[in-house]
Amino acid sequence: MDLKDRVVVITGAGSGIGRASALEFAREGARVVVADVNGAGAQETVELIAKLGGQGLAVPTDVANPDSVRNLVEATLAACQQVHVLFNNAAIQVNKTVEDTTVEEWNREIAVNLGGVFLCSKFFLPHLRTTKGCIINMASVNGFFVEPACAGYCATKGAIIALTKAMAIDHGKEGIRVNCICPGYIDAGLAWGYFEAQRDPAAARAAAGKLHALWRIGKPKEVGRLAVFLASDDASFITGSSVVVDGGFGSGLPPQN
Repeated sequence: MDLKDRVVVITGAGSGIGRASALEFAREGARVVVADVNGAGAQETVELIAKLGGQGLAVPTDVANPDSVRNLVEATLAACQQVHVLFNNAAIQVNKTVEDTTVEEWNREIAVNLGGVFLCSKFFLPHLRTTKGCIINMASVNGFFVEPACAGYCATKGAIIALTKAMAIDHGKEGIRVNCICPGYIDAGLAWGYFEAQRDPAAARAAAGKLHALWRIGKPKEVGRLAVFLASDDASFITGSSVVVDGGFGSGLPPQN
């Protein structure tokens, strides 16, 4: 899946799945623009890319802020002149019911998770049109079914699945493919934070692993490899799809108390 000379923009790439994906794209020869609200984290990812012999550019970005996203587009074009892949990965998670979620938490979650996909896609689409590029959105298995106390998160991920299909229909005739990835439990980012917050993180991971047919949770690299595939020419006839990478989540045994 040679991506040499292609420019890939990944939001939320300062850590977790975004960072792992950035490294996988770099291994395939892509030049990676690392966008993250945490500028230090973005720079760390760029340094890891450099150790692989790749090229990266860190751009501090708040995907919920239109001016910040415009700056990301300008910085990408100034450094790379073009863009081939946009990976909308940035997200936050509020673990609350609707009743317990504050208005501020709700608005921020919608603005980052769903609004970030909208803003980045809106401002990058004119440039993706010239390269017949592609967009990958990060959804979740929670877009298909829900778990307790994450109402806003589930709402945004379901909306991203629908938005992915809408963009695929609207821009397919322009040669732009749009797909989304729906991970299960991955030991990185938001899930990692959840596990580490438990009284016994190792036991929490083991219990979650038993919910999967493979009896383990996923690795961030496994999501990154899927993103590389969807961005490559090997996926040239795939668009509007919600691709699940969840180790058979829901097919395993319920965790034992």
